[in-house]
Amino acid sequence: MPPKKNIIYGRHPIVEALSTGASIEKVLLQKSISKDFEKEIRNLCLETGIPFQYVPKEKLNRLVSKNHQGVVGFMSFIEYSKIEDVIPFIYEKSETPLFLILDGVTDVRNFGAIARSAELSGVHAIIIPEKGGAGINEDAIKTSAGALNRIHVCREKNLKKVIKDFQLNGIHVSASSLKENKVISDCDFTGPMAIIIGSEDRGVSHTLLKETDSNFIIPQKGKIDSFNVSVATGIILYEVNRQRDLM
Repeated sequence: MPPKKNIIYGRHPIVEALSTGASIEKVLLQKSISKDFEKEIRNLCLETGIPFQYVPKEKLNRLVSKNHQGVVGFMSFIEYSKIEDVIPFIYEKSETPLFLILDGVTDVRNFGAIARSAELSGVHAIIIPEKGGAGINEDAIKTSAGALNRIHVCREKNLKKVIKDFQLNGIHVSASSLKENKVISDCDFTGPMAIIIGSEDRGVSHTLLKETDSNFIIPQKGKIDSFNVSVATGIILYEVNRQRDLM
């Protein structure tokens, strides 16, 4: 159960939080909630990009012992950034952009470990999907060794659109894929880059692989299917920095 300090509940507090742009992880709505209020909350969540889910009243009762009025929200542990604000900020500092896009990484400890490697490796922002990815909770923060409080994290509804926007801004998009023949050391990571890291079990989705500018594989000699996703990310970021340090 999430810590109580992370929970807000009740119709007015939830509407107020959504209306004022508070950083909310997700909202749970009781299935039998009144239609007018359901519509108001649903529209506010859609406008602000906050994930929401319909659940039985019993689940809300387990989370909150007081009168929750059919709605419970989880406050975020971090402040999310907007990718459209991060990109120009990087160029203004005359730095070479480096982004990570996480496609379906669901394990919070892997996510935290990725964030730790990303912060140490000079990644400017981590892009995560609005749905279908690991949440940012106490375990993720702890595993990241505080990195999630130091690096930009952007939560986006449509990763395919993010890729298109990166490409329009001159940022090369590349993905790690076990089906690729080109090894990582043969890639050029010295320019503006966004690298897609896939889920622990399925890798990068076919939908996103079709949108990339290039893909690569990390060579391996053993018989196990693949590296742990956080370990693979560390290898990739090491190669990026190795190449950039030689420039």
